[in-house]
Amino acid sequence: MERAWLEAVQRRSREFEQGLVKPVLGEEVSARAREELENQRGRGFTRPPTSMHPNLGYSYYAMHTREQAMRAWELQDDWGIEHLRLVDNPAPTARPGQIVVGMGAASLNYRDLMTVQGKSPGVKLPLIPFSDGAGEVIQVGDGVTRVAEGDRVCPMFFQSWIDGGPTAERRSKALGGPLPGVLQAEMLLDAEGVAHFPAHLSLSEAATLPCAALTAWRALVVEGELRPHDTVLLQGTGGVATFALMFAKVLGARAIVISSSDKKLEQARARGADDLINYRSTPEWERAVMELTDGVGVDHILELGGKESINRSLKAARVGGKVMIIGVLSGFSQEIAMRSIYGKNLRLIGLSVGSRAHFEDMSRTIAQHGLRPVIDTTLPFDAVPDGLRRMEAGAHVGKICFEL
Repeated sequence: MERAWLEAVQRRSREFEQGLVKPVLGEEVSARAREELENQRGRGFTRPPTSMHPNLGYSYYAMHTREQAMRAWELQDDWGIEHLRLVDNPAPTARPGQIVVGMGAASLNYRDLMTVQGKSPGVKLPLIPFSDGAGEVIQVGDGVTRVAEGDRVCPMFFQSWIDGGPTAERRSKALGGPLPGVLQAEMLLDAEGVAHFPAHLSLSEAATLPCAALTAWRALVVEGELRPHDTVLLQGTGGVATFALMFAKVLGARAIVISSSDKKLEQARARGADDLINYRSTPEWERAVMELTDGVGVDHILELGGKESINRSLKAARVGGKVMIIGVLSGFSQEIAMRSIYGKNLRLIGLSVGSRAHFEDMSRTIAQHGLRPVIDTTLPFDAVPDGLRRMEAGAHVGKICFEL
């Protein structure tokens, strides 16, 4: 595969020198690409240039004609990981108000796994899956001013939710279902549907932000109005939970993490968790939470478990506490302990992701504090099915990413 890639780059470099193709981002960038290629050939080149110069990202492999086909993963004739296919689609062209982003990285969310498994309503086949990615703008249509060629951006999860609160219309255009997702080499987007990300992050790191990070941010900061010394209960060590731990600590809160794995709990401790509970050895973990808080309960709970955890969360919350209902890892339906809700005056808030304005606020905090996402593993583009199976097995801590 690496040999084939090198031969393709060499061929494109020769075509450029012969004037057969034009550089997407200008002759200076393309000249640097050719110079780097020659340097690497002399040293036994084995890795793509995007790994050598993350700030240039897609620029190095964007030297191609606009008619060239681009690779994409597509869920085709039925649901399931086994029905994912690598396909060649026509390269898109930006029209007025649109941009084309050369996707450099993608990340996996539990929602993506559910979509591939056919558990997301309103999604039709065929579909390019996954909502979260990052890349470089390689083409802009007429009238576009908020981004330029060469800008590094993330496509927004909800393409029409720019600002304000959630509405049916703002939440109707989600990437990775019903709209085509990010598992494609080049992505055609409305120019309003992307946002810049912190400059210190790599493309793989930035690819983790649009869904998991933004969901954690909105839960704690926008809806939760988190304050220093508040207590936060986090379920598990997946993407949303690890981002929530990061935000909770940088904003001065106390974090309690529950997990079924002592190893994962120790990893959470290393990232700042104040208290740890193994819910396998302590199945009535809500009692342990009450003990840790001197019988008061916690201010904020990120409810990710669903069926098997919701009523325990209600018992662990303090009077007037907030329970953010985000995940359904153990199932969708359960009888609710109504007495806990009205007796404690709890606020139950269902939420998913957020707006572009929320993303931009979050990015400023990430940049200010130099925060970096927790990445479990980074896989090549060809290994998307392997990443899905890793999430399916629950073997990850943090985010599973893919280099495009």
